[in-house]
Amino acid sequence: MIAPLSYRFRALRTRNFRLFAAGQIVSVAGTWMMVVAQDWLVLGLTGDSAVALGTVTALQFTPMLFTLYGGRLADSRDKRTLLTVANLVSAVLALVLSLMVFADAVALWHIHLFALGVGLVNAVEVPARLAFISELVAPSVVPNASAMSAAYFNVARVLGPALAGLLLTAFGIGWVMLVNALSYLATVAGLRLMRPAELLRAPREEGRARVVDGLRYTLDRPDLAVPMALVAVIGLVGLNFQLTLPLLAKTVFHTGASSFGLLTTVFAAGSLLGALATSGRSGRPSARLVTGAGIGFGLLEAAVGWAPAPSAAVVLLFLTGLATIYFAQAANHRIQLGSDPRYRGRVLALYTLVMQGSTPLGALCVGWLSERWGARAGFVVGGVLSLTAGLVALVVDREGRRPAGRAAEHTPAREDVRP
Repeated sequence: MIAPLSYRFRALRTRNFRLFAAGQIVSVAGTWMMVVAQDWLVLGLTGDSAVALGTVTALQFTPMLFTLYGGRLADSRDKRTLLTVANLVSAVLALVLSLMVFADAVALWHIHLFALGVGLVNAVEVPARLAFISELVAPSVVPNASAMSAAYFNVARVLGPALAGLLLTAFGIGWVMLVNALSYLATVAGLRLMRPAELLRAPREEGRARVVDGLRYTLDRPDLAVPMALVAVIGLVGLNFQLTLPLLAKTVFHTGASSFGLLTTVFAAGSLLGALATSGRSGRPSARLVTGAGIGFGLLEAAVGWAPAPSAAVVLLFLTGLATIYFAQAANHRIQLGSDPRYRGRVLALYTLVMQGSTPLGALCVGWLSERWGARAGFVVGGVLSLTAGLVALVVDREGRRPAGRAAEHTPAREDVRP
C-alpha cells in the first residue's frame, strides 16, 4: 500500500526539523556546486588527469578516518553547537579558495590543502548531523526524518550541479565557489533559530564516552556488523561517482561543463526518487532488504560502464542513483534504528567511516584503473565487486535465524519486512 503524501512528509510538521532541512538544502546545493567546480578546476590544471582527480578525492576523504572521534564528540557534546562551528569553518575554507581562484593564484597543492581541511571538518560534522536527526523529531518519526534528509540532500544534488553548469559557463569557477561559501550561512541560521527546549536530547553514557566501547558494541551485534561490512565494501569500490562521473563525461562522451552537470543532475534525480521511496518506512528494514538493495546497485553500476551512448548513460545513471540511495537508506535505517541511543553517535560515526572513509583508497584504485583502462572500467569493476559483496552478505547473514549477540540489550524499532 502506498503511504499518503502527508504521511511521507510528516517530519516536516516539526519546526526544528523544518529549519534544519531548509538550511541544509541551501548548503548542500552549494556543496554540490563546489564539487562540480573543483573537479573541473582539477581537470583543467592537470590536463584531464584521472590520477590527479583521484588524489584530490582521496585527500578530501582521508580525514574521515578520524570520524570515530567525531562520533565520540557527538555522544558527549552539544550536537547543535558542533554543527554550527563546523559549518562556519567550512564557509571560511570555501571563501579562501574562491578568492585564490579570482586572483588567478590557485595551484593544485592549494586544492589539496582545501580538500584536507574540508575532510577534517566533515569528520566531525557528518556523525553529529546524522545523530542530531534523532533529537529533532519523535522516535517514531526518525525513519521519515532520515528519508527526508536524504530527499533534500538529493534535491540539492539536482539543483547544485545544474546551477554549477550554468554559472561555470556564464561566470567561471570562482563565482561558484563563492556561492558555496555563502550557502553555509543558511545552515548556521537554521541551527541558531531552533528552539533548544524542543530538542529531544539523547541520554549520554555514564562516564567518559570511549571510541572502543562503540566499536565493541557494534561488533557484538551481528545485525549491525553485517550491513556495516557490506557498506564498507560498496563504499570502497562502488561509491566513487565524484571521480567516475566527470571522467565518463569528459573522456568517454567528450562533453562540456554543462553536459557534465546534466549527467550529475540525472544521477541526483534518481537518488531523490530513491529517497522518496523510503519515506513511508516506519520500521527497521530487514537484512534481506539491505542485501538485495546492494545487489541491485552493483548490477546497475556495472551496466553504466557498458552504456554505448550518452542517452543510455542518462537512463542508467538515473536508475543507479535510485539504487544508491535506496541501499544507503536501508543500511542506515537498519543500523540506526537497531542501536542503543547511548552509542548512536559512535555507531553512526563507524557507519560514516566505512561509507566514506574507504573512499581515499577506493578513489586512488579507481583513478589508477581508469587511467590504464579508461573511465568505463571504474564503473564495471566497481559494480561487479559490489554485486559480489551483496551475494556474499546474502549467504553469510544468518541474523534472522539465530539470536544476535547482545541484541537483547536494546529493543530496536519494529522490523520492516516489505520487499
